[in-house]
Amino acid sequence: MIQDHRPYAVKRFLYHFERWYTDHFISPQLEELGPGHCMMKPWNVKVHGKHIRIGNSVHIVTTPDRKVSLSTWSFDEHQGHINIGDNVLLCPGVRLDSASEINVGDNCMFAAGSYVTDADWHDIYDRSRPVGKTKIITLAENVWVGDGAIVCKGVTIGKNSVIGAGSVVASDVPENSIAAGNPAKVVKQLDPDKELITRSKIFDDVEQLDKEMDEIDRMMLQPNSYIGWIRSKIFPKRGD
Repeated sequence: MIQDHRPYAVKRFLYHFERWYTDHFISPQLEELGPGHCMMKPWNVKVHGKHIRIGNSVHIVTTPDRKVSLSTWSFDEHQGHINIGDNVLLCPGVRLDSASEINVGDNCMFAAGSYVTDADWHDIYDRSRPVGKTKIITLAENVWVGDGAIVCKGVTIGKNSVIGAGSVVASDVPENSIAAGNPAKVVKQLDPDKELITRSKIFDDVEQLDKEMDEIDRMMLQPNSYIGWIRSKIFPKRGD
């Protein structure tokens, strides 16, 4: 659809339904879920295992064909943990798989299809054994993982650093760096003279943010009608 044909009341209902669904079905599967969360189509969020914690104001975006998956695994001496900080963004298709520990700092962003795994998932020499070698992953505050990038076991990514799309990160990345390639290498340093604004800025005044978003929805969706919305679903035409 080019346009959003939903009446304002329908969009607000969906917003509240998604919040209810998250609190009723997703939150009980987590050890912690902070306030201010926003999960778009939360029925596409797949949670497996224990020791998964999510901080405040986390935004998770999903689509039916690109679910977001958070998984921890327990086998022999292995037990996975996923710790996600505040104001983190997870886009469609993101996967975090842990058999030891994945730590995600505040304000981190994961672009669509990015993957973080702290294990090999099979032993190199005994391939009948699951998990294999596993090492803790740490993403410091304000890391941005690009579209389709992979972060491998044992990696630490420093504060503010950016991982280029499609990269495979197999070794540590220092802070304030841009790394890209397979294997990923530092290709540029961030300009220390430029101000860096993190996602926390969005949530400086949550009440005002909600009010502004509601006002935008009222204005943009005011012309929409139930008949027009149903028509666009059953008999879409060019321009819809």
